[in-house]
Amino acid sequence: MAMTTRQRARMSKTIQIAIFIIAIIALVLAVDWDKAVYAFFSFDKLGPMFPGMILVGLKNTIFYTIISFAFGLVLGLLLALMKMASFAPYRWFATAFIEFFRGIPAILVLLAFGFGLPQAFGTQWPQPVNVMCALGLVSAAYIAETLRAGLQAVPKGQTEAARSLGMPAWRAMVTIVIPQAFKIVLPPMTNEIILLTKDTSLAFILGASMSQYEMTKFGRDGISQIDAGITPLVVAGLFYLVITIPLSLVARKFESRAAKTKR
Repeated sequence: MAMTTRQRARMSKTIQIAIFIIAIIALVLAVDWDKAVYAFFSFDKLGPMFPGMILVGLKNTIFYTIISFAFGLVLGLLLALMKMASFAPYRWFATAFIEFFRGIPAILVLLAFGFGLPQAFGTQWPQPVNVMCALGLVSAAYIAETLRAGLQAVPKGQTEAARSLGMPAWRAMVTIVIPQAFKIVLPPMTNEIILLTKDTSLAFILGASMSQYEMTKFGRDGISQIDAGITPLVVAGLFYLVITIPLSLVARKFESRAAKTKR
């Protein structure tokens, strides 16, 4: 007899549960747990990493994220306005910038600022400036597109109403359009901060003094200096989660609020 839709759904669920249980059992039997515990959970050996991991690594990661986002936000807003401008060269420049920095890896931009520009111009910028400019330029390309979408989502009638009251175009943009656009793009902006936080881990390729280490650098050095497997990297990953999970929750809250507003 042919099975009903409910019977097929039950069988499908049973098969999925069985596959999941078999996979868990196979994993438990295949793993050498003594080696796994040594490699991932040797927390008792991490004393030399603290309190520097928090007071230096975590602090610098947050600092690099903030300055890079601030730089990217200002430049991204300018690029978004340029891309919407009536003057064609502005639009061409903004489009070329956005496509270029969205198309190349952030690590190449960091290498350019850390090694390429000093050789070309004979100047060496401080580590925070290199990180801010490199990650800020990449971030600005994404922020610009996000802000442009937000600016275009604001009803044109509000700008027309402001202009009809005698308000200059620039003032209408600054006091009416841009604030509303920022409310619209809060969720993707929060996601951009999360991405920037993770991208700060690339700063270790530039080399740095101990006072400039971020969390990935601490974790990477900990592997070679402490006999604890890759536990130092596990700890660094946990600290990243301490930053990114609350930000993800904030982004979801903004998305939920925006959905309620639309309804």
